Amino acid sequence: MDETRATTVAHVSSGAAKHGSEYGEIFRLMFEQSGLCMATLDRSLHLREANIDFLAQFGRNRQDSYGLPFSAFLHPTVRRSIGRDLELLSTGKRDRFGGDFIAVRQDGALLFGELTAVSVVGSLGEVDSILVLVGRTSRVGKAQAMVRRGMLLAPMDARILEGVAAGMSTGKLATVLHMSRGGVEYRITALLRRFKAINRTELASKAFSMGLLTTDSWPPTVQSAYMQA
Repeated sequence: MDETRATTVAHVSSGAAKHGSEYGEIFRLMFEQSGLCMATLDRSLHLREANIDFLAQFGRNRQDSYGLPFSAFLHPTVRRSIGRDLELLSTGKRDRFGGDFIAVRQDGALLFGELTAVSVVGSLGEVDSILVLVGRTSRVGKAQAMVRRGMLLAPMDARILEGVAAGMSTGKLATVLHMSRGGVEYRITALLRRFKAINRTELASKAFSMGLLTTDSWPPTVQSAYMQA
């Protein structure tokens, strides 16, 4: 995402909040016809408005999107970190941030891309809204080629992968699954090798991106189609 473009749009939006119709018309034109995926959030981080490009990217419409918390559009693995950054914007402690993100489309597919968020200051000098721009996205469907090649998980490996994706510690997994800590670590190490992941975070991310784990509920579960009978 080009943060210079994002800042320019945010500046016009801020001018609209301060100076009325002239800036407002310019911002409206940029919002609807810029070709960027753009949305605005209120200070409570709920979706206030989104342009056609944004809604199309997420496979949504205005009726079922406006008023939703922005976290509803995000994958569970990034909700906390992005929510924290957005909260800093809404309270005026930061004026912008940008980085990679993972979203969940209405049809369940994952959306990987770049997100830039910029605070918009109103006429009284306080944050009025947050402008969100999404760019350089790529979509990953639910069923992936790796799974089709036969990478099915044994039931115990599936339970361990679910625990790792939910952020459970080795000790917690051992207790829940009635295993020794060594047994849990052994299976996690085997999963790391199998998925060519360097750590647990990458293991969970790869499992999500390959479609092994559900994206519409928390804690995540391995989909039955990807488990050995």
